[in-house]
Amino acid sequence: MPAEQAKVRSPLLGAAAMKTHLTLALGLALCIAAFVFELGRAEGGNELSWAYVFEWPLLAIFAVYMWWKLLHPGFTLRRVREKPSLAPEFEGMLHAWQEEVRNHEVSRQEEGIEPAPRSGDEAPDDE
Repeated sequence: MPAEQAKVRSPLLGAAAMKTHLTLALGLALCIAAFVFELGRAEGGNELSWAYVFEWPLLAIFAVYMWWKLLHPGFTLRRVREKPSLAPEFEGMLHAWQEEVRNHEVSRQEEGIEPAPRSGDEAPDDE
């Protein structure tokens, strides 16, 4: 049992994860350098650079978000939606309808009639 536990590694320490960490570090370094560069230009009078001053930090935040999603693929903040249940007063109607459909299919099979195509099925060719 301990040997099996030793084989299980953290998803944050594998070779692929280390490449992801390195990529994030390089991306963040690029974003910081570009931010400082554009801030200097903006303070020097280039008005267009003010847009880039705000763009580079947003790009860095997005890079951190994507890094997190790559390392935690199943993680979500959303709650799993439960399948809506049928109101108790309609359960009898549902069972009666399902029984009627079964009876109808049985009678069609006894008569030798092919079942009608369901939604998504292709209709038979008339050729």
